[in-house]
Parts: sequence; C-alpha cells; structure tokens
Amino acid sequence: MANEAQIDLVPKEISWLSFNGRVLQEAADPSVPLIEKIRFLGIYSNNQDEFFKVRVADLKRQIIINKESGNAAETVKLLKEVQNTVSKYQVVMNNIYRDLVKELAENKIYLRDETEVSEKQKTWVRNYFKMHVLKHINPIIFNETIDLVQFLRDQYTYLLVKMAGKNKETSYALIEIPSDVVPRFISMPTEEGETTLMFLDDVIRICLDEIFKGLFDYDTIEAYSIKMNRDAEYDLLGNVDMSVLENMSNSLKQRLNAMPVRFAYDRAMPQEMVEFMTRELHLSDIDSSMPGGRYHNFKDFLSFPSVGSSDKFENPSLPLINSTPFDTYSNVFDAISNGDILLYYPYYSFEYFTEFLRQASYDPKVTTIKINIYRVARNSRVIDSLIDAANNGKRVTVVVELKARFDEANNIKWASHLTDAGVKVLFGLPTLKIHSKLCIVSRRENGQNVRYAHIGTGNFNEKTAKIYTDFALFTKNQELTHEVHSVFDFIEYPYTRPRFDKLLVSPINARQRIYAMIDREIANAQTGLPSYINLKVNNLVDRGLIERLYKASQSGVKVRAIIRGMCSLRPGIPGLSDNIHITSIVDRFLEHPRVMIFCNNNQEELYISSADWMTRNLDYRIEVGAPVLDPELRDRIRTIFKIQESDNQKARIIDADQKNAYVAHIDGAPQIRSQIEIHSYLQAVEQKHNALISATLATAEEAAAATAAAATAAAEAASAVAESEAEEKESKKDKKKDKKDKKDKK
Repeated sequence: MANEAQIDLVPKEISWLSFNGRVLQEAADPSVPLIEKIRFLGIYSNNQDEFFKVRVADLKRQIIINKESGNAAETVKLLKEVQNTVSKYQVVMNNIYRDLVKELAENKIYLRDETEVSEKQKTWVRNYFKMHVLKHINPIIFNETIDLVQFLRDQYTYLLVKMAGKNKETSYALIEIPSDVVPRFISMPTEEGETTLMFLDDVIRICLDEIFKGLFDYDTIEAYSIKMNRDAEYDLLGNVDMSVLENMSNSLKQRLNAMPVRFAYDRAMPQEMVEFMTRELHLSDIDSSMPGGRYHNFKDFLSFPSVGSSDKFENPSLPLINSTPFDTYSNVFDAISNGDILLYYPYYSFEYFTEFLRQASYDPKVTTIKINIYRVARNSRVIDSLIDAANNGKRVTVVVELKARFDEANNIKWASHLTDAGVKVLFGLPTLKIHSKLCIVSRRENGQNVRYAHIGTGNFNEKTAKIYTDFALFTKNQELTHEVHSVFDFIEYPYTRPRFDKLLVSPINARQRIYAMIDREIANAQTGLPSYINLKVNNLVDRGLIERLYKASQSGVKVRAIIRGMCSLRPGIPGLSDNIHITSIVDRFLEHPRVMIFCNNNQEELYISSADWMTRNLDYRIEVGAPVLDPELRDRIRTIFKIQESDNQKARIIDADQKNAYVAHIDGAPQIRSQIEIHSYLQAVEQKHNALISATLATAEEAAAATAAAATAAAEAASAVAESEAEEKESKKDKKKDKKDKKDKK
C-alpha cells in the first residue's frame, strides 16, 4: 500500500471548482451554438451558488468549530485557495460573457442597458414597467432597526440604491429583482430582423424615479447590483410532538435565516457602499466578498430566450429512440417477461417508465407497487400513477427522501399529497439518506406472486431524464427482484440486516464488495492473469477506494475511468498511479450514470449503480448497485463506455494538476463526440433488433401459413373421405333397398 506521503489527494473543493471550470469551457467552445454557450454560463453560475451554500459553508463551519482548539489553519488555507480560484474563474467568466455579448450583436441580437437605448425605447420601457413590474417592487428602506440579514433572500439579485441630497443626507434602499414573476430578459420593440433584449435589472434602473420620487428628497440616485448566498445546512429538529413532515418544515426555516457565506457586488460600486453592506451583513474575514460584473444571478441565462434561427443558435434535437422490446408487446409485463430491458436516457424516452407505472396502476393482476422518490418533476406523472394505483385498490408504498438537498420543500409537498390519497408513505432513516432508484411491482400470474423491478442510476424525474444520461434496467429475474424487495424491507425495518448476494447495497455490503473486486484484480495482476477496472462515476473522493486504486495501479492493473465531477485521485504519477487514466466529458447532456466493470480473469462483472465513490454514498446512504446479467446488455454498456473513452471532442484529461486539457485529436483519426456517436449506436442496435423481430415474425407467419395450409389440406382430405364414405354408405343403402324391393315383388 502506498504510504501517507505518496497519497497526495486533491481537495474535493478544488476538484469541484475544476469541474465547474470544464462547464465554463463549454461557454467558450466555438463548436457550441451561441445560445447554448450562454446557457452554459447559467449552469456555471447555478453550480457556483450551490458550491458556496454547501461546500464553502461547510469549510466556514469547520473553521469556527476548530478555531479555539487551534486546528483551523489547514482549513483556513484551503478556504483562501478556494476564494482565489473562484476569483480567477470569475475573471474568465466575465471575459467570456463580454465576448458572447459581442457575438450576439454580430448576429443582430442586442443586449442593451439603460445607456444604450433611445428615448422612444425608454418610453416603451417605462410603460412596460408600470404595467408588469411596478406591482412586484417592494423596496427595503435602511434604518437603525432593520436587520438586513433577515430580509435578503438567498440567490436573489438586488439593486442597492443610494439617494443623496444637497445637504449630504443619504438614504439607502434595496430592491429585489422579481425575476421569479417577470422574465429576466425583456424583449423590446426594434427594427425588423433584429432582436433587442434588456435585463429586468436595467428596466428597473430606468424607472427608479417611478419608485422613489415624491417619497424621498434626493438630487442624485444610483443603483448597483448585489447578491448573497446563505449556508444551506440545517439541523433536523426533533420535536416528538410533531410529525416528520412538520419537523422537516421547521428545520428548513433555518436555511432562510442562515448566515451569509458570500456577498457578490458590482465592482463599479463605490467603496463606501461596499463597506456599508459589509457592516450591515455582519461579514467576517472568513466570508467571501467578491466584486463581479454589472449583473448577478447568471443562472437566469439557463432560460435565455430562443431567438433568431434556432437551428443555428441551439443544439439540434436528437430523435428519441424506440425500445423494440417494449414496442413489440401489447403490455410492459409481457415485454419484460421476454427478457431484461435496458434504457439509456435521454436517448430513450422516460415515458417507457411512466407507462410501466401507468399500466401497473390499473392492471387487475397487480397487487402492490413500491418505489423510492428522491427528486421528481413538479408536474409528475409518476406521482399521478401512484395515486391512481391507490385509488384502484393497489397497495402502494412510497419512500420519500425529505433530505434531498434543495428539493426538500417539493418532497414535503408530494409526501402530504400522497398521504392524503391513501398511499403508504415512508421517510426512511434519520441517519441514512435514501438515494437508490428502485421500483418494484408485484403481480399475480397463474396463481403465483411475480415481481417486476426497475433498477436505475437516475431519479424518477421527467424533466431531468431529458438532459441527464442514465441507465434504467427493467427485470423479472427472481434473484434480483427478491433482493430489491429486501431493500424496501430494510428501509421499513432498519433493525433487520437482509443478505444480498447479487446487489451492492450501501451501507450493508457495497464497500466490502467493491474492495473485494478491486483486490481480486490486484491478485490476478500479481499472478499474471488478465486484469482491468473500468469505472464511470460522477465523483471519486473516497480515500479508501482511492488507496485501493493506487495499489491496483502499482500492481499493474489498468484502470480506465470517466469521472464527470470531483476527482481527488491524482492520475499519472510514476510509481503510484501511472496505470490510471481518467477523462471527464462535459457536453450537451449531463453525464450521470455510475458503471463498474471488473475483468475477473475475463469472466467480466458489470454493475450499474446509484452510488458515487464518495464516503457518504457508501457509508451514510442507502444506495443500490445491480449486476447486468444479460450478455447482450452488458455488451451494450461496454460499447457505450468504449465510445466515451474514444471521445476527442468533449473529453478532458484529468491529470495530477487538474489542468482540464482537452483530449488531443490525432490527425487522420475520426472526430468522435461520444454523446452523438452513442445516439447513432443505439439507433443501430434497435434497428437490428427490429429487423430480427420482423424476421422472426415473418418466419412465424410462414410457419403459421404452412400450418394453416396443412390444416386446410387435412380438412379437405377428411371432407373427401367423409364424402366418399357417405357416398359408399348411400350406395350400400340403395343396393339394400333394391334387394328388398326385388324380394317384395317375388
């Protein structure tokens, strides 16, 4: 095992910033359509907000806790490194934004501020403001009694307004930009063939007098944008007189009043205003005060309007691929009974799963449905089908994870809605977040109870299934479905410890089983047997697993990994990790599945899983990984992995210094953008399946026709025989009658 000095891990916070840097690269990539580049700025900004609310807030708590004991120095050093790295990326983002505004203008799409519009356009803006915006404006006026920390809402952009009079009296006010009820980007009248947009912020700037004139005496008025992020952590309050839902709802209120962890402001803001806000927000030396550009909340660029030529400025849509097994049969249960089915979102439609639930909700043979919910869409057909199933007399159990970060309120709403509909709702365990992606349906068939299971890597969410890549396995395999059922038993009765021989279940056996499979590869490599590990996860930061991979590399095991996000392992270090090669893909879809492939002396084992290689996923969550048993489906996942390994358009090399260099394209080699290549590959797979089924059906039709012809011939022959026998019988009867007639005449 490598010694402690050799195991130089990248801090997960720095690695996360490196990942978000890859997102920012997409906003500057010339191959990305213009509006898609702008939306990548929105993704970057949204990610950065969450980073401060979760990871930076955690560092700040560690510093506060350890300060008295004198153990905070390393964390303080890391926080400074984080702040410096964020500042560097902020400069890069501002430059990219400036370049994108120029590119928009080159395409006759203009983003104007209040200094760049005509008087005629300003008149239009003032009318728009009076009709659509003014009713949502409720300024906060500063005075001695106001506690600004209590008023500012997390992640909202505000205008800090300064009103100065001749007698040097100054008043300050805050205006919240109401982008949750009014579009952030306002389309203005313009010349034909052009598009002119204005930030809602600037609409308000133009109309400041409409808000304050007559109420305040001032000679000058100016406004600068600011934003604050709060600590997203909260404690679960354990009031025994309250329900789980009530306790969680009360706990979430802590987030509303949590202390700031970042204060971002317009770098053009006068220094005395910056100092004023620093005092008002009670910011300490470990909080992040960051000068930025004129506008904040770039996350709103995620909803940047589709303007101009959509085929030029946005990604062309990829046609959904039909699942031949599901489409061949009249119902989902017959389809799954014919063999395991694998879907890969978003190439396949999520509607195959919603149809699975819809049919289960009213199928008279279905008796029970169990599912765990982590994040679902706001208008969820999944929830609708579960309620319909309960109304149809099915026994429905839904495990709702209330602690799904930033989806807590949504899940509280759904839990109440399901409970009111008569669904049995479980909230899992206080100490274990439930992150598995399981659904199981029990059905009575020929007097037997038969189970159908869904095991996936992504959430049951119609919205994210359109933009996240994820695997979904549908199976009737008795061993797998029995163990899936046992997972639900464990959630409901956590004092039990079911045995899992097929599934990898955190925190019961996943870590030990993964260790054992890595150790087996190490032993095989040391004895000259074939060995390799192929891995695809979102994050690799668990120290125990990284140490095992270092040892595997030192033993000669080839480790190939595709890691989208955080990676604390340093690849390519001679004598430590030179057999480890890691890339990261950031493209139009968010790479989300987890896949593990172990050589096992050429008896390959392949798993899909809901778990990243993080300590929390292995030790403090309920996660499920499943072996893919069907050889054809294993080959399909293996091929997808190989396509992604060959990506030379959107893949970056993760090296020891996390420089985010693109994988080099070798002259003469084909250009491979894996997300597009995978779509073509899966189309070909389904076309082949469709052809095989058509041929099988044609053969079956020919056999049926031959059988029908034989049956017709047999029937005709039988009819001829019967007719002949009848004629012979009639002839004998006639002869007998003739004989009798002759006898009577005598």
